[in-house]
Amino acid sequence: MDKIKVAVIGPGNIGSDLMYKILRSEYLCMEMMAGIVESEGIKRARSLGIRTTTEGIKPILEDESIKIVFDATGAKHHLKHAPLLKEAGKIAIDLTPAAVGPYVVPPVNLKDLHEEPNLNMVTCGGQATVPIVYAINQVAGARYAEIVACIASKSAGQGTRQNIDEFTQTTAKALCAIGGAKKSKAIIILNPADPPIIMTNTIYVDVENPDEKAIREAVDKMVRAVQSYVPGYRLRVPPILEGNKVTTIVEVEGAGDFLPKYAGNMDIITSAAVAVAEKLAARIMGKEAVA
Repeated sequence: MDKIKVAVIGPGNIGSDLMYKILRSEYLCMEMMAGIVESEGIKRARSLGIRTTTEGIKPILEDESIKIVFDATGAKHHLKHAPLLKEAGKIAIDLTPAAVGPYVVPPVNLKDLHEEPNLNMVTCGGQATVPIVYAINQVAGARYAEIVACIASKSAGQGTRQNIDEFTQTTAKALCAIGGAKKSKAIIILNPADPPIIMTNTIYVDVENPDEKAIREAVDKMVRAVQSYVPGYRLRVPPILEGNKVTTIVEVEGAGDFLPKYAGNMDIITSAAVAVAEKLAARIMGKEAVA
């Protein structure tokens, strides 16, 4: 078995970006793109020689060769898809706010979740900030974490705009559940600047044991870990310690596979999803997981 066959449900911007990333993967084979209507995403996939369907999830469930399925539809749809995929013995990677399965942030907790049949990718803000809060918590203890995710208005589609409340709630929960903060808050800002700005995340953490050297080393190490699958993830402002408050800023530039480079908010969640799938695929094939 050379590669693990995967499918994408939802041929929109997120699904299309996933497709291009999967096509580059050493571990994954893009087997099918599924939608419910003849769309540009379906046509794009077909032009690349990928099997397509407008019958929704049904053909994926019937194909035993497909082992991993990315769901890039919406929370309402994934709530219906999740039990069907589980019954069919397929691993679901959920890019919606449904959160049927546990949150996963690759460099933080994937190693503990590889047996789970359904993994939720949190939010773009969660993927960008949870690793930093986790790193700080590991060396200094996080009493409170607050993040402000600022993204280009042009990179926020209808789904993002309709789910702003879910974004803030889910991100805040992940800062505690995965990042380790005792309390948390998340804010999202849609910046209308033209030309569009790249995603910028300001992170504030109130720590129990302030140690600037240890915090900087932990954050630098975590940034390198995220860069292994999101090359455009950068530390814009290194951690600054004022009393017990740590302030740091990370930015995310997209790879430009399908989405514009300024859309780092979407790129980080698709990159994280593919990184998760690659590690799962490596385990299925009995090979060493990628970094």
